Amino acid sequence: MDHMAHMSVVPMAASALLAAAVVPGVVHVLRRSPLWERISVPAPVALPLLVLVHAWAVLGAFAGLRAPGGALVTEPVLLAAAVLFWLPVAARTRHRLDDPGRCLYLFLATPLLDLPAVGVVATGHSAAGLAMIVGMLPLGVAAAALTWSWVNREEREAQSPALPAHGGDRYAR
Repeated sequence: MDHMAHMSVVPMAASALLAAAVVPGVVHVLRRSPLWERISVPAPVALPLLVLVHAWAVLGAFAGLRAPGGALVTEPVLLAAAVLFWLPVAARTRHRLDDPGRCLYLFLATPLLDLPAVGVVATGHSAAGLAMIVGMLPLGVAAAALTWSWVNREEREAQSPALPAHGGDRYAR
């Protein structure tokens, strides 16, 4: 691997890991922060915002659409979009999705966020594109883990006896 290929692989992988692993971890740890309520946006806004910003940040470098200042501009914008993206999944805000919504949201986001990396591979920078795809794997893992948790919770609730409403007998009519 030549020096230029290596230089594009590390930033691509680091950027992907930041958006797919570090940001959701921080949002989850601080899920009750009052800041999240002030900055959160609905999921139908957050998802396309991240997809577009991510495509601009990833493909802009390869298509000559790089912002003045390069990664010093694109990475903070990508980080902000990633925070907004993860809020409906991991934070306690008015825009929090229910379990089925969170699963759908993450499973929909996974291939959409991989598309720019496929474009990078198509431009002949396969190592950088694959680094981005691998770096985004925590997003798919989060979607699978959330789905598994939701299914198990639903199963437990279905198997446990229903609690009587307001202290009454659940079998009484």
